[in-house]
Amino acid sequence: MKKKILEIAHETIKAESDAIFGLIDLLDDEFEKSVELIFNCKGRLIITGIGKSAIIAQKLVASYNSTGTPSVFMHAADAIHGDIGMVQPGDVVMILSKSGDSPEIKVLIPLIKNMGNSIIAICGNKDSYLAHSSSIFVNSTVPNEACPNNLAPTSSATAQMVIGDAIMVCLMNLNGFTSSDFARYHPGGALGKKLYLRVADLYIHNEKPQVNETSSLNEVIIEITKKRLGVTVVLNESGNISGIITDGDLRRMLTNPVYNKGVTAKEIMSTQPKLIEGNELAIQALDVMRKHNITQLIVTDNNKYAGVIHLHDLINEGII
Repeated sequence: MKKKILEIAHETIKAESDAIFGLIDLLDDEFEKSVELIFNCKGRLIITGIGKSAIIAQKLVASYNSTGTPSVFMHAADAIHGDIGMVQPGDVVMILSKSGDSPEIKVLIPLIKNMGNSIIAICGNKDSYLAHSSSIFVNSTVPNEACPNNLAPTSSATAQMVIGDAIMVCLMNLNGFTSSDFARYHPGGALGKKLYLRVADLYIHNEKPQVNETSSLNEVIIEITKKRLGVTVVLNESGNISGIITDGDLRRMLTNPVYNKGVTAKEIMSTQPKLIEGNELAIQALDVMRKHNITQLIVTDNNKYAGVIHLHDLINEGII
């Protein structure tokens, strides 16, 4: 009887997770040496492989580049047909392979060694040609593939990626790579915006609703309607922030049995509005809105009223 789909999925994930956990016992001085070699490298990190390992190599190159380690992908098959020319003096070459005995790898290794470049092997076979020929051997052996036939690269491919990621995180630590650095390398995406976009970049595109403490109910309604932010700030005689009136405040007031048409802005407003400085990160504005279950924040510049930022501004930028 065939196994149920979820049962197979559970077994696959457990097999791969067990294989990855087993890598901890394989980490030794060679792993440390690999990190130190890349850290002290004056050139770039060239990552190569064949088959599924080549795909893992491409992923690692993207991760290393985005975290401050200049890296280049080189397909092992293309390398022995001319692409090895991309390897320059001072570069370190990282080779990913499960068997370590692929024909392309066996041809490639002597070429790299003749050029004088160091080789880091992430390999699942400690008795392979690659393991014995590399400058540093990082063992990525797994007991079995998650594949029921123990053939398709599953656990072994995951192991290569995890070891590559572990090296990357160690390098980030050695390089002192910060969230600001990350934002510098990811300026176009929502993730980068969370790290660099500031309140001042957003509120300046909005209207600046404001009334005085003595403004009438009619003036308040007109200002909120005209400025289309669902809110208006109330200023005192000195031009400082006195309070805030939202469209919700108006609705609650109008349904109050003691409602008086002659009320002024000062009588309607909330006297403890939530404020944020324009130089704060936009993501911090979102945190304040979520904490207090509101959709607008008053923006200040040196404690003076500057404008209003709305939840929609953050949505439009993809921060939410």
